[in-house]
Amino acid sequence: MKRSLSLLSVLILTLLAAGCGPKWQAAEADGYQLITQKNGPALGYTVAPIIQKNGFAFKDLNRNGKLDVYEDWRKPARQRARDLASRLSIEEIAGLMLYSAHQAVPTPEITDAQRKFLKEDNLRHVLVTTVANPETATRWNNNVQALVEGLGHGIPANNSSDPRNETAVTAEYNAGAGGQISLWPTPLGLAATFDPALVRRFGDIASKEYRALGIATALSPQIDLATEPRWNRFTGTFGEDPDLDTDMARAYVDGFQTTEGSRDGWGTESVNAMVKHWPSGGPEEGGRDAHFNYGKYAVYPGGNFETHLRAFTEGAFKLEGKTGSATAVMPYYTISWGIDPSGKNVGNSYNHYIISDLLRDKYRFDGVVCTDWGITHDNAAVESFDGKCWGVETLTEAERHYEVIKAGVDQFGGNNDKGPVLEAYRMWCKEFGEESARTRFEQSAVRLLMNIFRTGLFENPYVSPAAATQTVGRPEFMQAGYEAQLKSVVMLKNHGNVLPQISGQAGNDAKKKVFVPKRYYPAYAGRFGVWGAHGEYWDWPVARETVEKYFEWVDDAKEADFVLVMIQEPYSGVGYDVKDRAAGGNGYVPVSLQYRPYTAGYARETSVAGGDPKESFTNRSYRGKTVKTDNQADLENLIRISEQCRKDNPATPVVVVISATRPFVPAEFEPYADAILVNLGVQHQALFDIISGAVEPSGLLPMQLPADMRTVEEQFEDTPHDMRCHIDTDGHAYDFAYGLNWNGVIDDARTRKYSKNKKQ
Repeated sequence: MKRSLSLLSVLILTLLAAGCGPKWQAAEADGYQLITQKNGPALGYTVAPIIQKNGFAFKDLNRNGKLDVYEDWRKPARQRARDLASRLSIEEIAGLMLYSAHQAVPTPEITDAQRKFLKEDNLRHVLVTTVANPETATRWNNNVQALVEGLGHGIPANNSSDPRNETAVTAEYNAGAGGQISLWPTPLGLAATFDPALVRRFGDIASKEYRALGIATALSPQIDLATEPRWNRFTGTFGEDPDLDTDMARAYVDGFQTTEGSRDGWGTESVNAMVKHWPSGGPEEGGRDAHFNYGKYAVYPGGNFETHLRAFTEGAFKLEGKTGSATAVMPYYTISWGIDPSGKNVGNSYNHYIISDLLRDKYRFDGVVCTDWGITHDNAAVESFDGKCWGVETLTEAERHYEVIKAGVDQFGGNNDKGPVLEAYRMWCKEFGEESARTRFEQSAVRLLMNIFRTGLFENPYVSPAAATQTVGRPEFMQAGYEAQLKSVVMLKNHGNVLPQISGQAGNDAKKKVFVPKRYYPAYAGRFGVWGAHGEYWDWPVARETVEKYFEWVDDAKEADFVLVMIQEPYSGVGYDVKDRAAGGNGYVPVSLQYRPYTAGYARETSVAGGDPKESFTNRSYRGKTVKTDNQADLENLIRISEQCRKDNPATPVVVVISATRPFVPAEFEPYADAILVNLGVQHQALFDIISGAVEPSGLLPMQLPADMRTVEEQFEDTPHDMRCHIDTDGHAYDFAYGLNWNGVIDDARTRKYSKNKKQ
């Protein structure tokens, strides 16, 4: 009897479901239509017809009057991706395999160039840099989505961003930073917290802000193991320790990709993480960067190639959250010298062993692999910032595309033109047949579409301008970022406990007096020759109004309770000098981490790697050459002020704040400072909260600080923790995981877990 009633109940419910009206409601949103439905996703649309089935609403994206598998949000993402990939023309797939050049968004309007690559080239992956404000970003996104919704199969745009939550713009690869969004330390600063849970929280907050702006893919984190201290992208990493790097990578990706409460981790707050740069850009020979020809070689003199993979294979590919693995990987420009058993030395995206044999086969990564930007374009000169076709300079642009696809890569960063991709398809057809070519291109299409389906863009790619304004940079997000900034500041020295400088002690309510000397700013040509260019000048390194919230500003060190000198790490250039080449040299010069002129007496006589069609030699050594830093004035100014203070008033302490993006040699200036704080990308307010004692410092060095340039030259580019560290006048070694608080050297759960000394 009970069984009969049960069957009857099921029948009645089925009939009621079929007979009842729609389970959804449509409403006018700001610039688009929005459908909400019970037990189903929200649908945002402008021109797509709506299909009703079993009381639910679906978007008829290809406008054929039928509910196709890829349009059915009830189906698994992979099934939908395979269905859609099978329906696409090769021209449409070629468009999916493009990733746009950097796109600024100053207005909501789509530019003519953007309209062209969206319509004519079928491009659907757009890299967004600076935006005027959150409302502008959302309206631009909605205009883009409305355009592509009416094209072909209605594939939404997958907008993306390089890191944009830092306090300042430092390079073209974080051109969106420092805007109206929560502000956090640099990745190196996050590493200085030694707190993966904090990084997970960052990812959770940043992903909400990204999605509110219409961004569904993050071209981050940069998890290169930073074992080469001279590399100018050190600041974008989690430092030089494999264990810390691995834990931070996992936490970052989990935070970005996870929508809490969803069945599989994916949802409307998920952002695809494109981890970079496989197999690591960290071991750049001589510290020269592979954005340029002169820095195209990554070397492994210490035999630590596998160590550099750990942050990927044990971190980003083995998440604690339900999404399981990062969904995308970006190889670096570099030639991983001597790694391919076949002896082939080409850029990583061209290397079948690096991409297919290792990443795909050995480590079972089946997500998107996207080249770094501009690798198929020509390179005009060793020093020019243009194409980065390392190892395949003599091939045509189409041939380079073909080699990349054969290596196992899915997508071309910085390429808005489908033409070379179609030429590569024809080359595959000629070599392997049309059926094989179609299969290979569909394989990439499925991977690319998966990242659009999983983030829900096929259901609703539109975003609310009002919601974005309320979400991006909201107070609790800003507070979380600021607290992370405070935790990232590292105190290296505190001789005589001169910090904190607390005002109002012993019943005296008057603020302490501080003297802040001006700083010399050398002439700067700017990025790409123009961006940020300025002539030389002297100026205060911090706004007076910021200082006066904490202390009384005085214009004479003799009147001060303490002196605050703010400096930047030494900067000697990029490791290549056209003047040296013009004078008959090979062009290669040292990258120095000290302020005073440096002569490379201990550099290699013969470089590990070398060779280029534009060079008649293979030895890129710079042994015996001398370089000067642009900001030696920072050192000389500090010494002058310190010596004057000790002469006029020995009781006046000198506090130094050094802003750093990579390791530096402290020996030149440390004896002249009573206290030293390291700023790894924080707002000035955070520094003064610590100096004044409002907050206790807790940051730890995510890197070693070398004793001298000899140890820098003699260390191996691929080996962590292999330098002699500076020992200060108080006997403290500036080693990895070192830092001070008010009580002295920090010894806590973080140092016990990560300190290399505790591991031994």
